[in-house]
Amino acid sequence: MTLDNITVHAGWGRPDAALLEAFGGHSVANLGDAMERLDIVDGGIHPVWPGAKAVGAALPILTVAGDNRAVIEALEHIRPGDLIAINAAGFDGRAILGDNLAQRFELYGASGVVVDGYVRDRDIIEQLRFPVFARGLTPAGPFKNGPGRIGVPVAIGGVVVNPGDIVAADADGVIVIPQSRAESVLAAVRSIVELEVAKDAEVVALRAARA
Repeated sequence: MTLDNITVHAGWGRPDAALLEAFGGHSVANLGDAMERLDIVDGGIHPVWPGAKAVGAALPILTVAGDNRAVIEALEHIRPGDLIAINAAGFDGRAILGDNLAQRFELYGASGVVVDGYVRDRDIIEQLRFPVFARGLTPAGPFKNGPGRIGVPVAIGGVVVNPGDIVAADADGVIVIPQSRAESVLAAVRSIVELEVAKDAEVVALRAARA
């Protein structure tokens, strides 16, 4: 479907809410280990405010650098639990979104936003406690001309994000889990957590022995 110069590819499958919730209990670092340390977005994309954390099913958007018309058009395609993944070409001259769009994303049920580009209104977004991850901040607003694509594979920080992939983001960064690998990655990360718990207990015992 094409809306003027915005192309929409709808109808992709999404992971169920229980699976997203299960991933929400794990850190990006542990998930990265479970993914053989692959599919981790580059470290230039980070939380806009301290403590931001999100897990969701990817709703990918490809937009022209400095233009957010496709992002606005994507609002009607958000389903609860979606995480908006925007390839904005890493452009630092214009903010792709600010507090108004962040509020609308939350209202429509999105769990967070990851932008390969810049955003603005950091203080208000932090007050909203809505998770936003981006390359940086600029006060310059976006153009709204298009073109753009919604629901197509995009690149975010060097990693391909397909519609419906699971995206997890926290203080350490962002990782993409292909939907087809979700169950095996979840099993692997649970084993990693068990091993870390055992290692932590070993340190506690060593500290007690040295006391």
